[in-house]
Amino acid sequence: MVEGRCDQQQQRQQKIKERVEGRVAAATKTGGILIVFTGNGKGKSTAAFGTAARAIGHNMKVGVIQFIKGIWENGERNLLERNGAEFHVMATGFTWNTQDKETDTREAQRVWQKGKNMLSDPSVDLVVLDELTYMVPYGYLELDEILTALKNRPINQSVIITGRACHREILELADTVSELRPVKHAFDEGIQAQKGIDW
Repeated sequence: MVEGRCDQQQQRQQKIKERVEGRVAAATKTGGILIVFTGNGKGKSTAAFGTAARAIGHNMKVGVIQFIKGIWENGERNLLERNGAEFHVMATGFTWNTQDKETDTREAQRVWQKGKNMLSDPSVDLVVLDELTYMVPYGYLELDEILTALKNRPINQSVIITGRACHREILELADTVSELRPVKHAFDEGIQAQKGIDW
């Protein structure tokens, strides 16, 4: 009885192996990709920065633009900048705190210029545009300008965009889209954001 189950499992695993190997063999394209981490769940920026850390671990050049973020210390910047990543932060804080569209727009456009420079530099392997998705509905950046920069970037450069409610045209352009869905969140239970976990 046990031997029969082992044979069935081996046959199942062999079929899985053949399917996986077939898909690997069929994946012949190379070059950079556009990844979007979106949705209402926690972990979009965390996923992006995990990928950035992985790239740096392979001696790749990484650039990061952070929109909507303030001037407070954050662990990802501490780690990545120390290991060679170029970092530019909008640094006006959350828009619900600033309530100053003119300043927010000016600062968004300032860091976007840095982002456009990265998106035109073939020496940059990975560009992270953290919280970029908010820039379009807030009217801080033009969608067409973003799409043009993404489409015209160097062929081997990968880009990660994070944020909720990503515009459908960016989603259509993306090669990989992951949507994070909230199931539970500590903050909903009154637990404060924690250093090293949330920032």
